[in-house]
Amino acid sequence: MAKTLFITGASTGLGRALAETALADGHRVVGTLRQETARAEFDRLAPGRSFGRILDVTDTAAIVPLVEAIEREVGAIDVLVNNAGYGLEGILEEVPLDDVRRQFEANVFGAIAVIQAVLPHMRKRRSGHIINITSQGGYVTFPGIGIYNGTKFALEGISDSLAKEVKDLGIAVTAVAPGAFRTDWAGRSMVRAERSIADYDAVFEPLRERRRTFSGNQPGDPAKAARAMLTVIEAKNPPVHLLLGADAVKNVGDKLTALRSELDAWEQVSTSTNFS
Repeated sequence: MAKTLFITGASTGLGRALAETALADGHRVVGTLRQETARAEFDRLAPGRSFGRILDVTDTAAIVPLVEAIEREVGAIDVLVNNAGYGLEGILEEVPLDDVRRQFEANVFGAIAVIQAVLPHMRKRRSGHIINITSQGGYVTFPGIGIYNGTKFALEGISDSLAKEVKDLGIAVTAVAPGAFRTDWAGRSMVRAERSIADYDAVFEPLRERRRTFSGNQPGDPAKAARAMLTVIEAKNPPVHLLLGADAVKNVGDKLTALRSELDAWEQVSTSTNFS
């Protein structure tokens, strides 16, 4: 059955791949973009079923009016896909606090604002599916992207709690955590903080260079990620958490094994803190 998807950040990357695949399957897609030329081009993807809308998710005052207009002019939003966001690379000690705030505004607060705008409609209909695009970086961390990791850890936790809040209202929530996919995340879309402290060169510079050279050569296929997400959207019992990519499965699996080992090693100390 055809659904109406509302995808934020639909100009490139996974958001665009999902939009194009959903349209090819006969769904209707409202995609948000930040430039008028991109909006007009999105409208032309499938006239009558593709609807481009201008939105920067950090402009939270614009979100509720946009959602109301979509519900009124296009139709009921069946699936919300919070995809808008970007990467921020920088050593924690070096990243300006204003850059940290901007990262959280886009990756976390923007997603929350869109959820809050869409939920009243889904709740009234007792149906809907919210998909939050997180990252394997919401489970595992890497030097130099700690702020980005923080936003994705936050969105994973928010998604998990939200799923429990809305389950009995007929609304599903899925946090989709991709590994390395061939998008512009590590290239044009990445904001890179300036370096200033030589003490971090040994741990950080090789990783920064690897990210630069890795961009465009990632193993993940965005078209296959889109197909996987549509499988989840069409499932009767969708998962609350979904990893995408063999690298994500391996890295998160390794993290769980290491965490279990650390919990076991420190269990005596951990359990010694209750009143006797």
